Amino acid sequence: MPRRRLFVTTALPYANGSFHIGHIMEYIQADIWVRFQRMQGHEVHFVGADDAHGAPIMLKAEAEGITPRELVARIGAERPRYLQGFHISFDNWHSTDSPENVELSQDIYRKLKAAGLIYAKPVEQFYDPVKGMFLADRYIKGQCPNCGAADQYGDACENCSTVYAATALRNPYSVLSGAEPVLKSSEHHFFRLSDPACKRFLNEWLDKPGRLQSQVVNKAKEWLEGAGDKALSDWDISRDPPYFGIRIPDLKEEKYLYVWLDAPIGYLASFKNYCAKNQLDFEAFLQDPGTEQIHFIGKDIIYFHTLFWPAMLKFAGRPYKLPDHVYVHGFITVSGDKMSKSRGTGISPLRYLDIGMNPEWLRYYIAAKLNANVEDLDFNPDDFLARVNSDLVGKYVNIASRAAGFIARQFGGMLYEFTPANMNTQHSWGVAVASGDLIAEAYENREFGKVVREVMRLADIANQRFDQAKPWDLVKDPGKREVLHQTCSDAIHAFFVLTVYLAPILPATAARVARGLFGIERSLVFADRETRPTRIRPFKHLITRVEEKQIDALFDVASVPQPLAPQRHAEKQQHQTKERSVTETITIDDFAKLDLRVAKIVRAEAVEGADKLLKLTLDLGGATHTVFAGIKPAYGPEQLEGRLAVLVANLAPLKMKFGVSEGMVLAASGDGPGIFLISADAGAQPGMRVK
Repeated sequence: MPRRRLFVTTALPYANGSFHIGHIMEYIQADIWVRFQRMQGHEVHFVGADDAHGAPIMLKAEAEGITPRELVARIGAERPRYLQGFHISFDNWHSTDSPENVELSQDIYRKLKAAGLIYAKPVEQFYDPVKGMFLADRYIKGQCPNCGAADQYGDACENCSTVYAATALRNPYSVLSGAEPVLKSSEHHFFRLSDPACKRFLNEWLDKPGRLQSQVVNKAKEWLEGAGDKALSDWDISRDPPYFGIRIPDLKEEKYLYVWLDAPIGYLASFKNYCAKNQLDFEAFLQDPGTEQIHFIGKDIIYFHTLFWPAMLKFAGRPYKLPDHVYVHGFITVSGDKMSKSRGTGISPLRYLDIGMNPEWLRYYIAAKLNANVEDLDFNPDDFLARVNSDLVGKYVNIASRAAGFIARQFGGMLYEFTPANMNTQHSWGVAVASGDLIAEAYENREFGKVVREVMRLADIANQRFDQAKPWDLVKDPGKREVLHQTCSDAIHAFFVLTVYLAPILPATAARVARGLFGIERSLVFADRETRPTRIRPFKHLITRVEEKQIDALFDVASVPQPLAPQRHAEKQQHQTKERSVTETITIDDFAKLDLRVAKIVRAEAVEGADKLLKLTLDLGGATHTVFAGIKPAYGPEQLEGRLAVLVANLAPLKMKFGVSEGMVLAASGDGPGIFLISADAGAQPGMRVK
């Protein structure tokens, strides 16, 4: 196979907050693919960056009393812990707020203008009279002009995927102040995306077989070939001050490039920064016909990456290169629900690491559920526990943990030397090696679920044949010594092949196996699958099982104490100090949003598998609510039945591992031990409102 030159990126995370699990899922997907390409001997350059511009960052920094660059720097300082923690092998991580991005963004703007594809015209734009600024699309909400869905942002509808101008929204309001925005005129700069030359090019680019998934091509074609009010429109690429971004060059008036123009250029900026560090010729690399430019993105940003981005690169010309592939994935859900911190269906990647969960459990689980389609991936806690324990521990590691002991004790660590004369088709090693092409093709096509299924099928075969040979009986018969040696060696050889196959998914485990068990002091390559190691070192434990209490800790944030890093410990102390003082004042209208009701606890039950939860059945004067409350350390079920409590009755239902919690009972706590249920005075009746 010819050696490939690959320039690979993932979508840039917005630098106004920490990574969420969707980011980590995408990085794991790209990282697995990249690691496989490296194992094939290809030249791979894998870069990422923070998307560091735009109104949200400016406004968040303003609210915190710091500069946007200070905010971006603080968020950027968190990134290595996540990336290293989940074994993400980026070659470079940079920022769009960088000299390279300013240079490249302004260069592309100038080249598009020289090509006649940039023009300026006055635009009536929503202006917040309270905040005193023009409103970016994401700071305006209203009803979608196409489907009528409420609370949609000013650029696209999350319900029907229609893209529109903010002025098309019905009943708009400012997200920043709640005020009704007013129209105000300002000169804006546009990229002529509707130009016939652009549309011809995009049709040709989209039609190339294999460049994009069919679902992505179909969606992009809908936008490209739309008619009437759905026709492809020119792209507003400028923003008015105040704005944190890159100045539009060669203008006397202060104008900024819209963040979505400079954000994807951040791919190139990070790569240019990387090239400078590694003595690579940035322009020559991009212009090399053998270079492949590949982007991994989520389905929410297809529009930008299949229309704007390729058109920008095409008409900017040399040295820029068109993407060869844009690989799109779906979202990640939890037990079928969209990720939501407020509903308790979010997974914090940092919490996952803080409580000591093995990052390769998550890498494996995500790989097992990924394919080449634009499909959502569901994280189910019970399935996660069962799959990791069954597959990784019960099947994969089980092969080596059983066979290695016999090899060490009976044969001094030396493996049997098979020859053509004593090999047969029943050997697990040969069966495993025969699947190499299938697994390589699945990796290449991002069918990681197929890789996992095939590897576990091979692990089943190896375990079954080991069991059928009964080495625990063979060891008792001196006349069966050679058969014992063959049986255990074949199992170890098969385990080695499976380790090679799993190395892109489990890089840390594969490295420990290579060095610790087989004495291989280099990274594994895919061709290693056809070799048979000659000896092993003493077997050491590889992967622990997932425990239910770890799953509980991952989701039950409020009730499970966790070790804190020094910075997080300081933040917790600061939070506790704030709790001891009176918090920010609210209005009577704010308080009126809470529907507090007197409730009678008619039943209290312990929750199996939860250390601190009780399941409460509450009577509200005819209506019944079920609530899971973290008060088990303070109250036994028998102490609660018949008592009155105060319930937040209009809290959104929370789907938990144990069931749905329909509200929250109020309790008090302080710095010392103890939880104290808030009750109503004698005479209060279930269902009464607390005012």
